[in-house]
Amino acid sequence: MSDSSAPRPRGPLPNRVRLDDIDRLILKELIADARIPNNVLASKAGIAPSTCLGRVRALRDAGVIRGFHASVDLEALGLLVYALISVRVNSQARNKMLAIGQRLRALPNVQSVFLLAGDQDFLLHVACETPTQLRDFIAVHLASDPAIANTQTNLVFDHLTPGD
Repeated sequence: MSDSSAPRPRGPLPNRVRLDDIDRLILKELIADARIPNNVLASKAGIAPSTCLGRVRALRDAGVIRGFHASVDLEALGLLVYALISVRVNSQARNKMLAIGQRLRALPNVQSVFLLAGDQDFLLHVACETPTQLRDFIAVHLASDPAIANTQTNLVFDHLTPGD
């Protein structure tokens, strides 16, 4: 989650930013730890701290870095059951895909919503306290929604992220 909830602009893609190896290393380090001190980041990149600060600022200005976020341990919050739920929308509701996606994103326990191409329309990342809470989430919020044709739920055993 970024600190900016603004959607990406639609339309033609802007000129792509050309990144060199130092920019890529800076981004990799920031992805692993967005709170890394500038002097440590500069040392890892092999550049002066002032140069590093300027590069990070340029990456933000170019929109490459959209924001910084906190990585929250969901288990520490008591959310022990994770699922990826594929959702297919009824053909009559296809003209409302963005509104449906926004409604899904606002549901309790939803961590992320992905709009897909292919035989499924959305992929939801959901975190719940118990299997019963997950079952109830599906029954109350998905199975009873007339816009949703069907769902498929996959339990997540582990999530491997950069730096693991």
